[in-house]
Amino acid sequence: MKPNRALEKLGRIYNRFKVMLRRSVKSFQNHSFPASLEEHKLGLTKPYSIAYQLVGERTGHVLPLFADLNQNLQKSGLKVSFKAYVSLTILASILLSFATVILVPFLLIFAFKISLFSAFLFGIGGGLFAFAFSIIGFYVYPIYRADKLRRELEDELPFTTGYMAVLTSAGVSPEKIFYSLSNLSVPLAISCEAKNIVRNVNLFGLDIISALEETSKRTPSEKFGEMLEGFISTVHSGSNLAAYLREKSKQYMKLKRISLKKFSDTLSMLSEFYVALLLTGPLLLVIMLAVMGMLGGGGLGMLSPDLLLSLLTYLGIPIGAVIFLIILDAASPRW
Repeated sequence: MKPNRALEKLGRIYNRFKVMLRRSVKSFQNHSFPASLEEHKLGLTKPYSIAYQLVGERTGHVLPLFADLNQNLQKSGLKVSFKAYVSLTILASILLSFATVILVPFLLIFAFKISLFSAFLFGIGGGLFAFAFSIIGFYVYPIYRADKLRRELEDELPFTTGYMAVLTSAGVSPEKIFYSLSNLSVPLAISCEAKNIVRNVNLFGLDIISALEETSKRTPSEKFGEMLEGFISTVHSGSNLAAYLREKSKQYMKLKRISLKKFSDTLSMLSEFYVALLLTGPLLLVIMLAVMGMLGGGGLGMLSPDLLLSLLTYLGIPIGAVIFLIILDAASPRW
């Protein structure tokens, strides 16, 4: 009877949340804005728009805790405001922790036959961990996006500056150079930056020098920002822009060769860590826990050898593999 009552309570909570979500969406649709109705519907499909409507007005006292996040959002290229992103962070963390508190006890009771009190404690602890890891994940994601954009820009710089040098030698103006970069058929990170520059010129009425200065301050890549600042200085001084871009292309190509050599050394070290931590280590633990289970050995407190073996197999190894893939992606250059 107790599981049935818990399921009924969960159903009532879900229905209340659904009704509250429908009311917030209807109130948002009833507001009059200058945008079109299609834009309203498109905005409502985005998670951060819904999160902003639900908890946006209640995030004022927690915004100072995410002070560094605003700058990382600008560098990451995410098209979302700071307050909307914080609203999504808080709402998603609360929902994830609430779902963990409910699902973990049911899973432990029906799948692993753990007592109700122990399952409840695991649910509370899992909910706290889920809340903490969700906050950390949302906080780290813009940093990861900014670092990914930085590596992509720096990997493309040798070829980008060479391409710009060819256009400059042919007498193409700076505005047309970045317009050409924004319309490349191959999807590149430099195309997104060039589109922002063209947008600032055509839509916001900035001149090309002001648009380049703004991009140099906002970009996560110091090398790309340095190249833009040199581009601006060369245009101001009336020097040979094609010669400057050719020299920068040669310089970035040498740096790319050095970075590829360093990556080969890093890859060999990561392969050794992978073999030691994700192949040999779990294999030894599986053998040890299997022997302990057959001999009837004790576990760690309330954790029996069978439960430890299941946690290692279904949680420890997959999470370790995902973390290793993230580290490998962060360390690898963009080809």
